[in-house]
Amino acid sequence: MDEPQQPEPREAQPRIHPSAELKGCRLESYVAIGERVVLREVVVGAFTYFERHAEAIYASLGKFCSVAANTRINALEHPIERITQHKLSYRPNEYFRYLGVDSGFRERRQAKRVTIGHDVWIGHGAVIMPGVTVANGAVIGANAVVTRNVEAYAIVAGSPARLVRYRFPPEIAKRIEKLNWWDWSAEKIGRAIPDMQALPIEDFLKRWEERRD
Repeated sequence: MDEPQQPEPREAQPRIHPSAELKGCRLESYVAIGERVVLREVVVGAFTYFERHAEAIYASLGKFCSVAANTRINALEHPIERITQHKLSYRPNEYFRYLGVDSGFRERRQAKRVTIGHDVWIGHGAVIMPGVTVANGAVIGANAVVTRNVEAYAIVAGSPARLVRYRFPPEIAKRIEKLNWWDWSAEKIGRAIPDMQALPIEDFLKRWEERRD
């Protein structure tokens, strides 16, 4: 009998839609950037994808993240403590010659990076505010406004976003973290996909915790 055909990874180069705008970004293998996505100073982990019209600035995303359309990661902050919160005060160059960008305000924004873990799903139209950390495996509901950190494998929704439930019991979540599957080679992930599709989570963990290939 013939040996089963091994899955063969596709081209690993990132795929970027011609209408997307990227500046100062680092993309790992298998990343996909959709139509009219705008990214500024963003690190994107392997296999993570952005759907159309998503935006992110000053952020780091782990591997296998799913970013839906019309999302905003690290939403723009305005200097509400100043006499005017208008961009006139931090980007005066758009209105007056010889007046440059406010470097202090820019540094303040850069210091409030958003950090997204591995295997995070960010739903349609969700907004993540400056400085927030979203841990591994979390789900951000559609149109949620995330103003505080999100725990691993938590599902949050609403404005402001609040905990709905956890995807798994704590002991299962710990086993997933320990398995660290997102760091497997593409070849090993390809071999695991049929089990991801067919096995209950506990059976999947048991089988792949015991494997050494």
